[in-house]
Amino acid sequence: MTLDGVGVADDVWWKSAVVYQIYPRSFADSDGDGIGDLAGITARLDYLADLGVDVLWLSPVYPSPQDDNGYDISDYRDIEPMFGTLADFDRLLAAVHERGMRLVMDLVVNHTSDEHPWFRESREGPNSAKRDWYWWRRARKDGAMAGDRAGEGSPGAGSPGAAPNNWGSFFSGSAWQHDAASDEYYLHLFSPKQPDLNWENPEVRQAVYALMRWWLDRGVDGFRMDVINLISKHPDLPDGPLHGDGLYGDGSPYYICGPRVHEYLREMHREVFAGRPERLLTVGEMPGVTLEQARLFTDPARGEVDMVFQFEHVGLDFGRSKFDVRPLRLTDLKTSLGRWQTGLAEVGWNSLYWNNHDQPRIVSRFGDDGPEHRVRSATMLATVLHLHRGTPYVYQGEELGMTNAPFATFEDVHDIEALGHYAQAVRAGEDPDRVLDGLRARGRDNARTPMQWDASEHAGFTTGTPWLPVNPNHTTINAAAAVADPDSVYHHYRRLIALRHTEPAVVHGDFTMLLADDERLYAFTRSHRDTTLLVLANFTGEAVAAPADLAAEWARAPLVLGNAGPIDEMVLRPWEVRVHRHV
Repeated sequence: MTLDGVGVADDVWWKSAVVYQIYPRSFADSDGDGIGDLAGITARLDYLADLGVDVLWLSPVYPSPQDDNGYDISDYRDIEPMFGTLADFDRLLAAVHERGMRLVMDLVVNHTSDEHPWFRESREGPNSAKRDWYWWRRARKDGAMAGDRAGEGSPGAGSPGAAPNNWGSFFSGSAWQHDAASDEYYLHLFSPKQPDLNWENPEVRQAVYALMRWWLDRGVDGFRMDVINLISKHPDLPDGPLHGDGLYGDGSPYYICGPRVHEYLREMHREVFAGRPERLLTVGEMPGVTLEQARLFTDPARGEVDMVFQFEHVGLDFGRSKFDVRPLRLTDLKTSLGRWQTGLAEVGWNSLYWNNHDQPRIVSRFGDDGPEHRVRSATMLATVLHLHRGTPYVYQGEELGMTNAPFATFEDVHDIEALGHYAQAVRAGEDPDRVLDGLRARGRDNARTPMQWDASEHAGFTTGTPWLPVNPNHTTINAAAAVADPDSVYHHYRRLIALRHTEPAVVHGDFTMLLADDERLYAFTRSHRDTTLLVLANFTGEAVAAPADLAAEWARAPLVLGNAGPIDEMVLRPWEVRVHRHV
């Protein structure tokens, strides 16, 4: 069965692939300016090929003022000079393809930079031909009320009047910025320098599709689409329920998976992807997406996207907010991941990830990053993730077991989200030390410290001064040491990736959760034809005895992969994982 050129075959290449995310400014610096670049990535491709990954996903490399580290784009058809040139990009793309890998670009089209020519023209006034390319509104008529502090906590604060609605920004403060020249406000769900595009306007959509075709014609192999489920807003922009602080409203019911989002994505597929002979990869990052919505988005017959990034499992340790840390309950994790495995078993496909540029390091979050247990907990987490049904994503340094960074003071924090949260929380009377503790645990800077290549002064990342300090533990946690050690996290990732490439049960097998109520052991099977794999993992720092019936059933099944040496049939050591095969 096909629809709009989309096949529903079970053998599409990306189901057996592993994707590796590169955050370019932190991966490898070739010219000593302290910022990673395209030439640096090209020079490290053999490392990635040896790891065995199939796809490279680049976080944005387009021209940008870098207010949000490149997710504020000022030109969609060029390369940011700090990263290189289009010629450098073409060389990188050719070198990726020569090694049998593919390259996926980050597509950021919910918003642009306020320095993009589209917005500059839109900002010229209400009569501008591009005024309706963005969400412009006049002040609300009912006067000042909760949520009217447009721009508070953000650059350009102190605007007069009442914002058009009470929505808060993801980066703290109001989602509206006052423009003095026209006495109107524009919508920005993120930074004031990231105005939201108005996808209701068909000219906007056609401009986006044209730039996507431009990159595909250049040879890229698909797109990871940033917050793509936010592109459709309720046209009336209603107020949302107030947050606990009483300042701003939650507008998400009116823009998360909004009224026309499926229509837009189907149109995108018809305009951009349908009819192309190659099978391209489309991944939609979708905060707040439900399982039921994801089934629609990823149903191949509908022609929308191949898979989505959902955030349910990485929100399980949140309290009142992501920076209010609470311990993870393993049963919550099983319930969440198990629901998605079951829910997309017949229709759609899962993306599997622990880390990315927006998440803290998983070994510091759900594992144990101390010297005694770091390697074993990192390899256990990797095994559990990669052997679920779906396409795994590896974030740079994850394959080394890189950890969160030791941010000593607030001055060590760089990320715009963290800065906005700190300012708003302290202004609301929260204890600054407690706020900083939350930033240490959950701040996005943890993922953005430079890649640790070796034990030299700046970890082999740069010969200059790195834009963000290198984690001091790079002297022991680095690629050179990991490649040389057959028992390292790196080599465990190589074995995991090779298993996906050679064992059909990993890609195509049914998923069955075991021990659903156990707070210490995570266990499941993957079954395909005559082969069943058992994954059994200890999520604690204590030895845990496996249930006797499970141990007896699998005692004679060969061990395919493990991280603790010779096994004890009944007892799993701290953070141990085993994969058995029964034929």
